[in-house]
Amino acid sequence: MTTETLTNWARNITYTAKELHRPRSVDALRTLVAGSERVRVLGSGHSFNEIAEPGPEGVLLSLTGLPPTIEVDTAARTVRVGGGVRYAELARAVHAQGLALHNMASLPHISVAGSVATGTHGSGDGNGPLAAAVREVELVTADGTTVTLARGDDRFGGAVTSLGALGVVTALTLDLEPAFEVSQHVFGQLPLAGLDFAAVSASAYSVSLFTRWRNSGFDQAWVKQRTDRPAPDFSWAAPADRAMHPVPGMPAVNCTEQFGVPGPWHERLPHFRAEFTPSSGDELQSEYLLPRPFAVDALHALDEIRHAVAPVLQVCEVRTMAADEQWLSPAHGRDTVALHFTWIADAAPVLPVVRRVEEVLAPFEARPHWGKVFTVPAVALRGLYPRLGDFRVLADALDPAGKFRNAFVRRVLDA
Repeated sequence: MTTETLTNWARNITYTAKELHRPRSVDALRTLVAGSERVRVLGSGHSFNEIAEPGPEGVLLSLTGLPPTIEVDTAARTVRVGGGVRYAELARAVHAQGLALHNMASLPHISVAGSVATGTHGSGDGNGPLAAAVREVELVTADGTTVTLARGDDRFGGAVTSLGALGVVTALTLDLEPAFEVSQHVFGQLPLAGLDFAAVSASAYSVSLFTRWRNSGFDQAWVKQRTDRPAPDFSWAAPADRAMHPVPGMPAVNCTEQFGVPGPWHERLPHFRAEFTPSSGDELQSEYLLPRPFAVDALHALDEIRHAVAPVLQVCEVRTMAADEQWLSPAHGRDTVALHFTWIADAAPVLPVVRRVEEVLAPFEARPHWGKVFTVPAVALRGLYPRLGDFRVLADALDPAGKFRNAFVRRVLDA
């Protein structure tokens, strides 16, 4: 247990909990949860809002004191991973067994349990969010008992992307596949006018487009292709002549290798190397996920307000993903395009622009990323998540007293 001042990774949130508890065993965790009135779990701290805030009288938990379980079953092609493990450690262990995850987020520094709980994703038309790989969830519920929810259980659709509202996730079991290699190419200017977005996003295993909205188009395109598939014919832009970082002015050495040099999946699918600071490190983030057929219209709508967006923006990334079945996933039930904004680290000028972006994207059924900065009102969430009522029922059943509900979760469930 520690009593230091606690902030999130971006330092825009200071947690009001008096103590951070790091139980050393699941039994100790169960005892702590059972004896507490309010509990929230701090993952890697990479959320930009108060989703992890338990309040001054609540208990803030870190799972980094638990054994860093990584149990690979090569025959079943699965891995059981502890709640405090980060993707970088998991990926290395899985790759050592000749296996792979289907995808990774842009940075490997984040915890597995926290990532899937907030709907975090990678990129690729055919790749579901990170939660799509989860086949089983083990969690400690409000009375200290352990519950396991697996595929095939009627409740499983609410169990993975759960906002921490059901209990403390102590372990997850994920699907794996044979290891593969990826080559990464970066391209330059790509105009928005006449953009065939469907063709661009389908051109490789994973495609990311970056813009600062200084002009009408994209500054960079990051194209990642499995080497066991045909090389991409990316004819829409010229190849970059030097290594690039998505955020202007940041060193490219922080990024995964480019220029088509083949490498293991876990060293190419993320944008950033595990041993370096991801992104810029001094930022706020927002992200909105909408049905993929709306991509071009939404981009043109943003282009119309770029004069307002650009002054407070470091970079905007556009990615796609396949639909998944998690009730609170931003990709639930629909193939998705994600519009991600890395803002300057100053909330005062950023928040009015966030609201303007949300107004512009509202006609396109834009769902906010649960771990980012957003102002979408609770009443709007009700229409965006058709299974929200089912999730509320599940949360009431597993946590009838609301032990795992903070102000953030209550706003969602009361929508």
